[in-house]
Amino acid sequence: MTAIVEVSGLTKTYGSVTAVQDINLRVEEGKIYGLLGRNGAGKTTVMHMITAQLFPTAGKLRVFGEEPFENNRVLRQISFIKESQKYPDSYNVSDVLDIARLFHPNWDRKYALTLIEDFQLPLKRKIKKLSRGMLSAVGIVLGLASRAPLTIFDEPYLGLDAVARSMFYNRLLEDYAEHPRTVILSTHLIDEVSQMLEHVLLIDHGRIILDEDADELRGRAFSIAGKASIVDSFTAGREVLSRDSLGALATATIMGAMSPAERKAAADQGLELTPVSLQQLIIHLTRENTAMKEGLSR
Repeated sequence: MTAIVEVSGLTKTYGSVTAVQDINLRVEEGKIYGLLGRNGAGKTTVMHMITAQLFPTAGKLRVFGEEPFENNRVLRQISFIKESQKYPDSYNVSDVLDIARLFHPNWDRKYALTLIEDFQLPLKRKIKKLSRGMLSAVGIVLGLASRAPLTIFDEPYLGLDAVARSMFYNRLLEDYAEHPRTVILSTHLIDEVSQMLEHVLLIDHGRIILDEDADELRGRAFSIAGKASIVDSFTAGREVLSRDSLGALATATIMGAMSPAERKAAADQGLELTPVSLQQLIIHLTRENTAMKEGLSR
């Protein structure tokens, strides 16, 4: 597939602080990516470099096959909706829609107005008088109606209630099906978006620690519960992400697919198997990575 973003050895430092270190990744055309990680992991720094709002300290970066910096051909194909999106104080919602068409060649005003109705946004209200949730909804409208070949949402849901977030996910999937493009979602609400993600990029301490298709991740981790001795015997030789015990009972989280025969063997021994959600898996992987880094630093 065509690469929309290609990154090699990408590094960003601020004095003695390394925010992003030696990242390699490839973002392909026509997929929904999840860029996941804790606060301060480096997600926003990566997005800012892809969208030419930060210069890398080292490494190579290509967007649509070109360097993005001061490159209007590239930047006009990107819509980047940030959590802290700023607008002129004098603008109302209608003004924001009017200016959007100047930056996005594929801008669909009719669709934007439909989204405005969906999210019940007041067109004539000043941006500075909107609630946190309304500001997020304005960003969502801009991102979806831009129909940009590369659309990036950085925590797009802040202030939105569950109903509005569900509407965003539905509209995104509907429009993505009709107008395919590459979408990058950076979010903490992993369980809410897990079913729509096609590829997962997990960043922790400035490094990519997971870069896999979502379908391959689903069913890759399991929680196993039962008698501690049986759990330990069954998990021997496997990649154990965590283990907790209570008296004679234990629960272990293991990484790796399980065959039908292995599942039957577990059930025959009285073990209970439960698939681990993507959010739980991300938590386990980041904890494991942090523990490993702390161990190496001692």
